[in-house]
Amino acid sequence: MKVISFKICPFVQRVTALLEAKDAPYDVEYVDLNDKPDWFLKISPHGQVPILRTDDGRMVFESDAIVEYIDEVTRPSLHASDPVEKARDRAWAHLASKTYLVQCGAQRSPDAVTLVERTRRLAAAFGKIEQRLGDGPFAGGDSIGMVDIAWLPMLHRAAIIEARTGYDVLEGFPRVKVWQEAVLETGLAEKSVSDDFDEVFAKFYLAGSTYLGQLTREKSGLECESVVRSAADDRTCCQ
Repeated sequence: MKVISFKICPFVQRVTALLEAKDAPYDVEYVDLNDKPDWFLKISPHGQVPILRTDDGRMVFESDAIVEYIDEVTRPSLHASDPVEKARDRAWAHLASKTYLVQCGAQRSPDAVTLVERTRRLAAAFGKIEQRLGDGPFAGGDSIGMVDIAWLPMLHRAAIIEARTGYDVLEGFPRVKVWQEAVLETGLAEKSVSDDFDEVFAKFYLAGSTYLGQLTREKSGLECESVVRSAADDRTCCQ
C-alpha cells in the first residue's frame, strides 16, 4: 500500500498510525498542497490528502473510509467485536476527525484572544471524550483500538505544543492526560510521521505570525520578532 501524504496533516497521521499499529508495510509519497500535481488531482476528488493506493493499484480517499479498509484487510481488527460497541467507537472516532481542523485553526491563532476563543471549541471535544474514558489505559481498555488511533494526532500535537510553549489545551481533563501518556508511550506517534515532522510542524504553527510562536520564543528566553506572513501561511494543514 502507498499513502499519499502531506507531512503535518492529522488525517494522514490517523492512517499511518493505524498502519503502524497493524505492523502493515506501506510506502509514503508526499505532495505539495500549494502546488498540487496533475496526477494527484486526478486521483483525489477533493484535492485533499490522504489518498491510499491499495496493493492492486486502486485509490481510496477520505480518512474514515481508508482506516475502515485497512482494518478489514489486515489483522487483527482494532474494532470492538460487539456491533453496538463498534458503532459507538466509530462515532467517537468521527468526533476526533471532525475536530482536527478545529485544532489546526487554534494552533494558527494570531493572538491570545483568538487562541482562547478557538481553544474553547477544541476543549469541548476533549471534554466529551473525558466523560467517555474509563479506567483502562486506552479508550477500549487494555489494548489500543480505533478510537485511540483517531484521537492520536490531536493528543500528539497537544503534547508538542505543551512542550514547546507551556500552553496545555488538555489542562482540566485528567483522564485525557493519562490517556495521552498511554497513547504516546506506544511510540506510534513518532513512527507515523516523517523524520522532520517536528521541524515542519514548528515552522508552520510556531512561526512568528502565530501566538504560539510568540509563546515559544518567550519560553526559550528569546525576544519576540515580527515576521511577515508568507503566502504559505494561508493554507490549512490538509488542503
